[in-house]
Amino acid sequence: MTHANTRRLPVPEPVKRSVRSVHTALGQATRGVRALPTFVVAGAQRCGTTSLFHALVQHPQVFGPPLRKGVHYFDTDYHRGLDWYRGHFPLRALVRPGSGRPRIEVGESSPYYLFHPLAAERLSRDLPGVKVVVMVRDPVERAYSAHSHELARGFETEPFERALELEAERLRGEEERLRADPAAHSHAHQHHSYLARGRYAEQLRRLERHVGRHRLHVVESEAFFARPEQAFAGVEDFLGIAHCDRIRFGRHNARARDAIPERLRARLAEHFAGHDRDLAEWWGREPLWRR
Repeated sequence: MTHANTRRLPVPEPVKRSVRSVHTALGQATRGVRALPTFVVAGAQRCGTTSLFHALVQHPQVFGPPLRKGVHYFDTDYHRGLDWYRGHFPLRALVRPGSGRPRIEVGESSPYYLFHPLAAERLSRDLPGVKVVVMVRDPVERAYSAHSHELARGFETEPFERALELEAERLRGEEERLRADPAAHSHAHQHHSYLARGRYAEQLRRLERHVGRHRLHVVESEAFFARPEQAFAGVEDFLGIAHCDRIRFGRHNARARDAIPERLRARLAEHFAGHDRDLAEWWGREPLWRR
């Protein structure tokens, strides 16, 4: 007999890869009749984007890629072309309004979009009218969390303080190289940008230049996890979808780690003070972590 509380066994990785392969082939074969996104969650990395997207796709008016939250087209896979990107999304017939069915918003979440120097321009060019949701978080906590994440994934080998010391050298010339060669990829820029990704204002201004301020919505991670219903309602309003009170909120993609040492926290808080003031000036309000 099967009980309601029976734990589901994890799906073996080879089975997952096989399902993804079949779905990808089907998506590419039918890409001409598939929808493009109307919104993206563009970052920032380690700010709760996975948790927000898991909440969004529970909404009856939101569809995402069936087997993943992000496609990474506008950062690392732009060379594959817009038709390839389209192949990851639902059929247009499924999202088209009609017969009493409301409009469906289609989206994805790739947190490198905010930081990649060409992603904003590409978004504006290929998805005119796209809406962009950005999540921000105390940049000290974000940097520490990002390091733990990259360490666990095998993309980082140095301890946190040493990685911070190496960051400037690791990133030197990488943004310029990415701009000069749209087909280029930078491991360091994507995986070792602990301090640079916390300079939120310069990234938001770049997005604003390309997509417009009215198509940007910023959510603080601290507010989303403390009062998810309230923060989520703001996202619903921004996307123009009805309020849904059946969303189950949770923390996804979190990693257990030790607390950041207070000495280091104080030093990094001072490092980010000017960048946080820049964010407050752009936003017209002081971020929660500075209040």
